[in-house]
Amino acid sequence: MQPVVKLVILGRDGILNEYRDDHVKSPEEWHPIDGALEAVARLNHAGWHVVVATNQSGIGRGMIDMASVNAVHSHMMQRLMAAGGRLDAVFFCPHTPQDQCDCRKPLPGLMREIGRRYGIDLKSVPMVSDTLRDMQAARAAGCEAHLVLSGRSAGLDDAQIQRLLAQVPNGAEVHANLNAFAEYLLRRDHAPISGPGELH
Repeated sequence: MQPVVKLVILGRDGILNEYRDDHVKSPEEWHPIDGALEAVARLNHAGWHVVVATNQSGIGRGMIDMASVNAVHSHMMQRLMAAGGRLDAVFFCPHTPQDQCDCRKPLPGLMREIGRRYGIDLKSVPMVSDTLRDMQAARAAGCEAHLVLSGRSAGLDDAQIQRLLAQVPNGAEVHANLNAFAEYLLRRDHAPISGPGELH
């Protein structure tokens, strides 16, 4: 029997690196969030494959070209390697909302493509987001939804978080940041499976 791939999908901006309203347009503008790269490394070392799914409408808007996107992602991979981690791949949507594609989150096209590439049922795949849009995309694709309170969700109070979660089918798990998510997942991964006992 083929082993099941342990896979995590991450958003990029606001989860791995600091979010910028004007898009990350060069390697110099890509700044990791404290602890995020180490979190990916911890997941890798525990046998998890990690991929990124990100909307990059700056491409469609003419704010950044493919060479610059590739340079940013090359820099991101180098920084991850230096921290002992790696991403399997980066999946991105280059379109603007006006393009009406199916790969721009909150639509589930990117995640379904990831599922096809890995031959995996997405209901076993956690997806980490910092926005309502991405949590809705996770649920639309059948993934587990996880919200981290970094990036665009930083500073939300409890009432605001609850209002967000109320708009996500079946809600989502909430974590302070990617490091806290990794801690949660690794703890869950090693939790004993309880079931009815047998008497001998």
